[in-house]
Amino acid sequence: QVQLVESGGGLVQAGGSLRLSCAASGSIFSISPMHWYRQAPGKQRELVASILRGGTTNYADFVRGRFTISRDNARNTVHLQMNSLKPEDTAVYYCRRLGPGYDDWGQGTQVTVSS
Repeated sequence: QVQLVESGGGLVQAGGSLRLSCAASGSIFSISPMHWYRQAPGKQRELVASILRGGTTNYADFVRGRFTISRDNARNTVHLQMNSLKPEDTAVYYCRRLGPGYDDWGQGTQVTVSS
């Protein structure tokens, strides 16, 4: 099983930026689709962004143009650069590795955006 460890969360003012990282163990990281999700208090967990094996990216409408997902296969790491943050972006952010035969989650990192 692959272990995923998120980092980079914190408290930021509206309009600010944060960069989240998700470090993965295991040698098959480079072929794994990776995803960022978030869950706000009282709400369902929702997909934020995805990056596929070949580098194709997809974004939820509510972050498109503000967030950028990227991966560094040499370091087994996926990043989420978050710009122009809004109070409604406040949530616990999770990375997920999902594919045929596997579904791994990290423990999450808290992002709080103050108005």
